[in-house]
Amino acid sequence: MPSEHRRSDRVAEAIREEIATFLAADAKDPRISRLTTVTGVDVTRDLRHAKIFVSVLGTDEDRAATFEGLASATGHLRSRVGRALRLRLAPEISFHADESIARAARIESLLAQIKEPPASPPSPPPPPPKRADGDANE
Repeated sequence: MPSEHRRSDRVAEAIREEIATFLAADAKDPRISRLTTVTGVDVTRDLRHAKIFVSVLGTDEDRAATFEGLASATGHLRSRVGRALRLRLAPEISFHADESIARAARIESLLAQIKEPPASPPSPPPPPPKRADGDANE
């Protein structure tokens, strides 16, 4: 069974490279942003389904348009992947937004806030109160 996992990992990496090549050089759809990165691919063990995680830099409108363009290119990409990898059955492709970069940036900003020194130095503790009856030990 471990060899099956290695095969699905190799196929996932090959799919990632093929989709990234398509996005960098061959994508003609104007909706697909040039600032689109394939961050990962999850393939089922039977190689029938591939989840492609994509990060798109830009506004929310850019992201929405890019995902519309990717959805319309899914059939073409499926056949391209099947031919390039010489698979008997090309996997069903679905695109998903990868929010890990945004989450990492949020965590970095929170950590930076924690590391900032306080605005004013802490005040020293007040002196202990003096005894009213004087020192009996002297």
